[in-house]
Amino acid sequence: MSNLSPDDAKAKIEELRELIRYHSKRYHELDAPEISDFEYDRMYYELIALENEFPEYDSDDSPTKKVGGGLLLGFEKVEHNVPLNSLSDVFDYEGIKAFIERTAPDAGEDGYSVECKIDGLSVSLVYVNGVFERGATRGDGKVGENITENLRTIPNIPMKLKSDVGYVEIRGEVYMPRRAFERLNEKREAAGESLFANPRNAAAGSLRQLDPKVTASRGLDIFVFNYQAGSREFDLHSETLGYMKELGFNVIPETRVLHTYEEIVERIEEIGRLRGFLPYDIDGMVIKVNSIAARREIGENTNTPKWAIAYKFPPEEKETKLLDIVVQVGRTGVLTPNAILTPVRLAGTSVSRATLHNLDFIRQRNIKIGDTVVVRKAGDIIPEIVCAKTEKRDGSERDFNMPMYCPSCGEPIINYEGGAAYYCTNGGCPAQLERTLAHFASKDAMNIDKMGPAVVKLIIDAGLVKGPADIYKLRAEDIKSLDRMGETSAKKLIAAIEKSKGSGLARLIYALGIRQTGEKTAAMLAEHFGDIEKLFEASTEELTALDDIGLVTAEYIVDFFSHVQTRLTVDSLKENGVVCTNKNVRLDERFAKKSFVLTGTLPNMSRSEASALIVAHGGKVSGTVSKKTDFVVAGEEAGSKLERANALGITVIDEAGLLKMLNGAEGDN
Repeated sequence: MSNLSPDDAKAKIEELRELIRYHSKRYHELDAPEISDFEYDRMYYELIALENEFPEYDSDDSPTKKVGGGLLLGFEKVEHNVPLNSLSDVFDYEGIKAFIERTAPDAGEDGYSVECKIDGLSVSLVYVNGVFERGATRGDGKVGENITENLRTIPNIPMKLKSDVGYVEIRGEVYMPRRAFERLNEKREAAGESLFANPRNAAAGSLRQLDPKVTASRGLDIFVFNYQAGSREFDLHSETLGYMKELGFNVIPETRVLHTYEEIVERIEEIGRLRGFLPYDIDGMVIKVNSIAARREIGENTNTPKWAIAYKFPPEEKETKLLDIVVQVGRTGVLTPNAILTPVRLAGTSVSRATLHNLDFIRQRNIKIGDTVVVRKAGDIIPEIVCAKTEKRDGSERDFNMPMYCPSCGEPIINYEGGAAYYCTNGGCPAQLERTLAHFASKDAMNIDKMGPAVVKLIIDAGLVKGPADIYKLRAEDIKSLDRMGETSAKKLIAAIEKSKGSGLARLIYALGIRQTGEKTAAMLAEHFGDIEKLFEASTEELTALDDIGLVTAEYIVDFFSHVQTRLTVDSLKENGVVCTNKNVRLDERFAKKSFVLTGTLPNMSRSEASALIVAHGGKVSGTVSKKTDFVVAGEEAGSKLERANALGITVIDEAGLLKMLNGAEGDN
């Protein structure tokens, strides 16, 4: 049990959902994760536990109801004939034991198929009359991306099967062999390009190239591991593996059919010892009930089978020396301490830096500068320090303290009461500016084509911009003289900037980089308020009245719009022609100075939709009934808010009454 109050639980659930959506997109769509698999999984399972404990906050759009991953622009959507579901993860042998005890009566003497979990990108391959017809990414499990032409470039995907099988659909994992990964990063380093973090990211990025020639150059490979559908039927999964091999596929290696918990653990430990010597990356082992009939008997969860699990290997750990701790200022002003290490090799790459997250993290682990520390590359992606080897101290070690002033701009640092993070709140901080502008111009924000991180750095270094609004003051003659630009590139950039002025309110809100305000929240705010000016007036009560905004996110939004710098930025954006209203919402002042509270379930619209209508007509929506409330809109199962409204003599209306008022307001025009 969490010991959280219902209100605190709701806020925590909403916070976790927003964070998981953000990091899921970074992992599945952008191939640029910011946190480790372990950290992501911890948040994910914490959310599941809270949703189970507080079912009243269940939501169909929760990330726990979906398989990770969305769709990229540039690829046709493909609906999978057989869903490409994910697996439930376990992180210790107790999880495996519980799975075996639960499924053993059905698995019987046919046992379990124990397979390596290849760290790559899952795809489906469809063959008709023995000929490769279509290939797609997993996407969200139901709908993926058509990447047929890119898959054709992978030598070990047969274009024609060894026998005419009518229709067959196969699932596999595209991966980048370690040697191909090393060669790719060597080329990118020589060309001055950013390096891929690991082979999984490199494989995903290569497979999603719009130019198949780029994919062909990356040395990708594939192992297939599941017979999704076809004209032949089988009794055992192990039989399907043999059949797919006969058809000409590279079948997942190192597979064994085992029967007992002890055998399975022994095999996992054996593969764990070999893991570093394999020519490809694996991040765990998959354990599947072998009998197809038993699988049907055991059944499925919403997005995961009950007849299979994935055991995740713990991260590889090594000792090294912590030479220093330096502070990095992030896009939102958060100061993050980073460890400078004596280089050590982990998960195939040299590690010389590691995140220390925040001061609480350092204090809890009793880490000092000069310590011998244990380092791991959690999820084979993000280096982090596990602990300090205090027994190896010689007295020369020293404590680390967060700076009082921003190391970039010199402004005072703020630590909000009770929080672990320290912030520089100077919107003009140079360290924040580069990341702020890159985010502002990114595809999901204002979508300014040709303004990637490299161009952002160029215009900042040239002193042409000091904030987002300055982008709209740029002229072609200012840009064309910059390194690697020229007249043509400058004109294209200015055209893209001009086009972005009409991107809309939702994109603008997201582009401003408000903490914990992702694309979905930004879109909801745009729909609800309709005009950015109303966000300057919004209270935490009004924001938390919206379905998917918790108290923490609401406070961040209110704080952001309380800053003078935000006011100046928005005014300048308006002056330079940036659209700051929602074109889809009609704005007027017919409910001016009227305050509404919504309670209960309305018959034909959600509370968010009703709130958006009220705000669009000039009214305000609050989450609390008080003497200042003008109307309470009550639906079914209205609770204490309705009782308080009656006690205070406040006018109570239903959905029909609200619509009648709205229609009356329209008629008054």
